[in-house]
Amino acid sequence: NVSGIISRVVLHLDHYLFVFLSTTMNAYAWFAVSLVFLGCCSNVVFLELLIKNDPGAGNIITFSQFLLVALEGFVVTTKFLTVKNVVPIRQYMIMVCMFFAVSVVNNYALNFNIPLPLHMIFRAGSLMANMLLGVLILRKEYPLHKYFAVTMITVGISVSTVASAQQLRSVSSNETHSEESDSSGSNDGELIRLLIGIAMLLFAMLMSARLGIFQETLYKTYGKHPREAMFYSHALPLPGFLLLLPDLWNKIILFSASGKIVCVQTAVCDAC
Repeated sequence: NVSGIISRVVLHLDHYLFVFLSTTMNAYAWFAVSLVFLGCCSNVVFLELLIKNDPGAGNIITFSQFLLVALEGFVVTTKFLTVKNVVPIRQYMIMVCMFFAVSVVNNYALNFNIPLPLHMIFRAGSLMANMLLGVLILRKEYPLHKYFAVTMITVGISVSTVASAQQLRSVSSNETHSEESDSSGSNDGELIRLLIGIAMLLFAMLMSARLGIFQETLYKTYGKHPREAMFYSHALPLPGFLLLLPDLWNKIILFSASGKIVCVQTAVCDAC
């Protein structure tokens, strides 16, 4: 059947990919890739746990991330601002505005019935936007197989989006039928919220692609300085979180009132 053929093709591709990586990557590269996958997977697990408890926790999570990265860069990268920046601050300000907008819009999209897997697919599936803006702005030309690959990824994103909408409509319909209320208005309202969330993700995806092109032009002009860019892209937006201060303060109070985690204490007590 079709599913069996697809599974065999995927297995063959995985085998060839593994052989290619094992013959071209040394131990240090394997260690680096393993750390990346471990960090990404653990991040997704804990992010989903937080979002399940409070879908509006995205802003406080992003603020904590920005603050931690800025403090690390302040001490390690800039040596308490004693190291002069190579890229002018005005260029970083343009990059920061786009980066801040992308982060905030992605966070608010979670409040509009966006499932976390779909949210991840959109954030990782910006290839079509990158290619489109690369052709329009940088006048790039890509080989035919890249157009085909990006088209297939875009089709996958579209299928996931439609499936999420149908699943949401089905869940809402079951809930409203069980409560014997008007199901059509509730379903339409939930679907509209989902469409608004998808529109926000599309905007963030296009803005992220434009940010990538802007960073590429900066690298061509001033050279690559990833540590410096990471510090300024996280430190300069911190005042912008003042606009979200009421929401941040409410989440701080809410998180502070949550129950204590006693996993370590239980393990120690059991060991004793």
